[in-house]
Amino acid sequence: MRTPRLRRLPLRGADLVLVAMQALWKHAGVSNNTLMVVQCDRPLDPERIRRSLDRFLDVCPWPAARLRRPFPWGKLHWAARSRAALIGPAVRHQRLRAPEALQAELEAELNAAINPRREPPLRLAILDYTPETAGPQSVLVVTWFHPLMDPRGGQNLLAHLAHLDEVDGRAPWGGTPPAFVDDPDPRPLRERGRLGRRSQRYMRTLTPVPPVSPGTGLTSPGRARFRQASFVGDDRGVDGVRSTREICWRLALVGRTMAELWRQRGLPDVPFLVPVSVDVRPKGEPGPTFGNVLAFHFARFRPSETADVAGLTRALRRQMTDALRDGQIDANAAAMEFLKYRPLSVMLRDLPGTATRETFSFNCADLMDFPVALEKLFGRRVVNAYHAPSVLPRPGIGVFFNRCGIKNNLVVSWIEGAATEGEVTRIVETIREGMGWQTAR
Repeated sequence: MRTPRLRRLPLRGADLVLVAMQALWKHAGVSNNTLMVVQCDRPLDPERIRRSLDRFLDVCPWPAARLRRPFPWGKLHWAARSRAALIGPAVRHQRLRAPEALQAELEAELNAAINPRREPPLRLAILDYTPETAGPQSVLVVTWFHPLMDPRGGQNLLAHLAHLDEVDGRAPWGGTPPAFVDDPDPRPLRERGRLGRRSQRYMRTLTPVPPVSPGTGLTSPGRARFRQASFVGDDRGVDGVRSTREICWRLALVGRTMAELWRQRGLPDVPFLVPVSVDVRPKGEPGPTFGNVLAFHFARFRPSETADVAGLTRALRRQMTDALRDGQIDANAAAMEFLKYRPLSVMLRDLPGTATRETFSFNCADLMDFPVALEKLFGRRVVNAYHAPSVLPRPGIGVFFNRCGIKNNLVVSWIEGAATEGEVTRIVETIREGMGWQTAR
């Protein structure tokens, strides 16, 4: 069933921020890719995935779209384009000679930067390999240009493709496709403008001095790298903290780990500035697939304040509670939507430090649970799944959590030159120890 759709999809505010941040490094050729890596217990059939993608494009053009802007001051948008460039080459199938080649392939995929103006913003790859202790398996790698959608959107897209595979040609979604994108903000322009100006004033007071990061001073950034590790363990309450699953606890623990790196590097005790994403989809609903449906809270704390993780957790929780109560997170979301009227070169001028390309101290996010509904995918059982976003040369490093079944996944993403493999190993082990996790078998 073919359903008429909009031919243009304006970028959301958070999408525009991601485009503008990459534009700070437009001459460095850095990647703005995000990976979703799904390990399956047996080899996948690439034809089933191609068929599902083809059916999905019948009702939604955005995986095959191109990024356009008619004038320097015009709205950035996704413009629907022919599916021909996506269907065939987008689903790559490769058999790896050895399991240890998998990491190199994944990092190559992360570094193969998508140019959304010239190619589709989505790629899929099936990597077949045979572990030493099991039979043949597949890894499904979904790669997208980060402004296209957030990690939850990537999971939604995978769920749509899996659903189309299951119905096998029958009318999908009961004949009525879901809304793949969010509705515009219904509030009057005057109200949104007031919120935007409030956020603008707030952003200019975030830090008295620009933040520093592991990427500070890095003039020739190297490749994007990441390390993933899986652990098992319960989310327990610690010293008055409700649960170690709480983002404030995890941010405090990552902050303590980064403070150790700061001391080793001799970096100053300048306050950390860390963006904390807030998913604004309706609770209990899948919500939109395309667009980064996010608002942001900005956590601030000094490296010298990280020794007491439980105490710092409570302080970070108060910061977030105050921001929610005062409507600051909503104001930040409203302000981002007004970026569509600015050239890329001035989109981020209200962030402290962007004149010298210093944006944040590090990235940190909990990407939550991989959906239970995706325990089986294209006829195969999902063994594990995690996200690996690229990071920019500054801050140069990010720590990301998610869970799949009983496995807690930890991903450290970094840029060569901003961190060493030894430092990344130390970060992973320190976080594992702080979380009380054990290595998954």
